[in-house]
Amino acid sequence: MAKVIFWEKPGCKGNTLQKEILIASGHELDVRNLLTEAWTEELLAGFFGTRPVEEWFNPSNPQVKTGQIRPAENGATEALSMMTYEPLLIVRPLMQVDDERLAGFDVQEVHNWIGLTLESFGERDPKNCPCVVAS
Repeated sequence: MAKVIFWEKPGCKGNTLQKEILIASGHELDVRNLLTEAWTEELLAGFFGTRPVEEWFNPSNPQVKTGQIRPAENGATEALSMMTYEPLLIVRPLMQVDDERLAGFDVQEVHNWIGLTLESFGERDPKNCPCVVAS
């Protein structure tokens, strides 16, 4: 069991499912609001590690969906600056256990990191957020 700090967009159905899976897997959650956190570029960078910048962005964000923002065309510095200004651009959730951080909810990655009871969510896809984000 891990104590997971879990940053979410309140009301997001995808984040609700992800929290259900973590709790069903025996983890304790400290849920925080992604939108009101005082993000810095340095703090955010720690969640993304060596992932490509394109994976840092929330694919459900309207600006990303419409092509107004093209994640693959941004460098790390530009992306982090955009995200500290507009947290809705950040892929969700952001999670932290002790000093380790992770962005997004790839089932296998989270399972390898802290362990999941994989049968706890059946056919539901916890990676992709089904909610529509207001701009």
